[in-house]
Amino acid sequence: MRAFSKISPEWWDYTTLDRGILDEAAKITIDTLKSFERPGFKINIYDTLQEFYCAEALEYINAWKQATPSKPAGICGPIGPTEQLPLVAQMVNEMDLSLKNCHFWGMDEWIVDGKAADINFPLGFAKADMDLCFSRIRPELMMPKENLHFPTENPEEYTKSYDLARCVTMQGGQGETKHWAFNDPVKRIGQYKDNPPTPEEYLKKKARVVELHPITLIQNARTSGGGTVQNVPSSAVSVGPYETWKAERVSIWHPGHHDNPFGQRLSTFMISQKIADSCVPMSLLSKHPGEIIFNFYRFGFGVCDVEMH
Repeated sequence: MRAFSKISPEWWDYTTLDRGILDEAAKITIDTLKSFERPGFKINIYDTLQEFYCAEALEYINAWKQATPSKPAGICGPIGPTEQLPLVAQMVNEMDLSLKNCHFWGMDEWIVDGKAADINFPLGFAKADMDLCFSRIRPELMMPKENLHFPTENPEEYTKSYDLARCVTMQGGQGETKHWAFNDPVKRIGQYKDNPPTPEEYLKKKARVVELHPITLIQNARTSGGGTVQNVPSSAVSVGPYETWKAERVSIWHPGHHDNPFGQRLSTFMISQKIADSCVPMSLLSKHPGEIIFNFYRFGFGVCDVEMH
């Protein structure tokens, strides 16, 4: 039987993996990082944060420039990182880029009192997308309201929206549970008491309401609320692997302050070696039929050496 989590024994997570995988991942350095590329898995390293977030913003522009009346196109984007969002709006305005045939999908949203958080919820993801990006785009350039797709507590229409246009890129960050969106590992109960879902089982999951791993609650409190975990909802609605597999490529951005140095290495190692395990949801991207791109900020990659403070 697999080990119990060192973080929360009621859950599955990366601490239940074989020790050999964890130790091999920790050996990766910034100088060896590019060697973990393989066909279908590309690694970019940026030397400045300006380059990093500019390149992230350009993924929006490049996707939207491909949209035509007969072949609409778009991008699915994260909240975390968010630093690219004002840059996206600035680029659209400066380029006079009409978004008439463009689409955008939000990745996830908090569930509050059984409902997806509304536009007034301070931690809301749709609110952040609107405040940091879309409300800054000139009205005459803005995409039609119906082309903005945010998941709700009843996500069936959200799932169907991926058939309305090409999702050129699904862009994301990596959480400390090694998730994209809120695709966390599952609880250790019921049929998953002794073993986590197989990759094949997990990959069938569509957009859905999920209970969040304790690490995810702490991370979001740290990154978005100064540690006020009491303000972070314990569930959310998240894009699933089902919709992710409709994206032509998946691009993950590692600025260094969302997941830690070890986490950045672990998902890189597992995708590179095609080790798919639902305890590390990001590793399941090794089975994606399109291109997977990991983008790193050199000085956010850190080290996995002992550093006593």
